[in-house]
Amino acid sequence: MGAVMTVGQAARASDLTPKAVRLYERRGLLPRPARSPAGYRLFTADDVARLTFIRQARTLGLGLEDIAQVVTAAGDGSRPCPTVRALLDRRIAGIGRTIAELTALRASLTAARTLDDRGPARVCPLIEAARR
Repeated sequence: MGAVMTVGQAARASDLTPKAVRLYERRGLLPRPARSPAGYRLFTADDVARLTFIRQARTLGLGLEDIAQVVTAAGDGSRPCPTVRALLDRRIAGIGRTIAELTALRASLTAARTLDDRGPARVCPLIEAARR
């Protein structure tokens, strides 16, 4: 089995928290680790490599469901790059939509900021006269 680590050691080695490691195990992103006679989870270097991969995928904005797809696609020993590419394309498109929405919001806020606040209004003309 090679060298084994506790959850805290595996978490430190993969730059995660023990809570994250347990979550990824519960979500099936990690195989269930062996247990010591005292019941402690025992992680291997392969587990740490998987945890590091998960952390890196999270930094790209992939969700746990996305990462599960990648892990499943890699289960047969082949590289899941087509799956990853499709997930990244979807993430890029989502970021593009968010940027467009934020750009429109910024324009609305800027326009509202320049309105005359002395006009008639129930509460504040800066909001009430803002374009929808």
